[in-house]
Amino acid sequence: MASLRGIQQPELSKKLFKLIKSENDAISAYETAGRQRVSIASQLSDWGEATGDDSVSEISDKLGVLMSELGEQEDVFAQNLEDYRSVLKQIRNTESSVQPSRDIKAKIADEIARLKYKEPQSAKLVQLEQELVRAEAQNLVAEAQLTNITRQKLKEAYDMHFAATIERAEKQIILARHGRRLVNLLDDTPIVPGDTRPAFDQAEQSRQVLNDAEDDLRDWQPNLEAISSAATALGSDALMPAAAAASSSVGHTTPRHESPIESRVGGGEYGSTTTEEDIHPAYRKGSRSVSPPQRRVASSSTAVEEGTAPGAFPMGNSSLHYE
Repeated sequence: MASLRGIQQPELSKKLFKLIKSENDAISAYETAGRQRVSIASQLSDWGEATGDDSVSEISDKLGVLMSELGEQEDVFAQNLEDYRSVLKQIRNTESSVQPSRDIKAKIADEIARLKYKEPQSAKLVQLEQELVRAEAQNLVAEAQLTNITRQKLKEAYDMHFAATIERAEKQIILARHGRRLVNLLDDTPIVPGDTRPAFDQAEQSRQVLNDAEDDLRDWQPNLEAISSAATALGSDALMPAAAAASSSVGHTTPRHESPIESRVGGGEYGSTTTEEDIHPAYRKGSRSVSPPQRRVASSSTAVEEGTAPGAFPMGNSSLHYE
């Protein structure tokens, strides 16, 4: 079915459709890796207990907690990538909505060329030339929509992507550093046959390592360079600059409240109305204003989920606090 959808995509949006599908596969891989990491952490703890060595059992159990949290962070990263992927879909949808205006313009131009060659005195030429003027004007506005949305959403999407990558990396560093502290608590002094190892006396320190890791993750805050954006200057009319939106008629009489892509090209045989799916979401009836989906992580230039501090993430399903 996915391959069939790819074939049905307009030519303009096929490449981005493929990219978005590939990202979905990558996200699934991160989710799988996260689940496997949690499973491995549990196996490590079980193995340590089975050794019968109190020191190994205690340290492996605590390491399992940290490694389980590493797996949870993979899942958080996958969720953030899904938000970034949703923003790319807005570009793809706009590309899909612009394709019909290009096709109509090309079709009318081809028909005019055919008539000029076969019937240069045809009365239909005047009508077709008028329709071509309207189609070109509407396509001009559609192309402006496309370039505005492409630039704005490309910056927004990869702002989210790289902010999520930085968060994942920095939290992995936190967990890895505390993991090394735990490993350092294990006494590996060799013994000779017949000797007995002393009892493990680092239990309190190992619990403190987990508590420190939990505190560090809770206190983590992003320290990101702001991504500048001039998109706030865009008007509500297809994300065109407010001044340009007021004068976007450019030789045609499409009302401002009507989408240039949604409106008819003309009254002739090439006049057609696109379906609602072909219309950019900003123009669909009853649609809300276009806004990016809430995301878990963002730079200082982008909004975060209401009531959540930037970069403030729950610790996943597992708690590092160890009693």
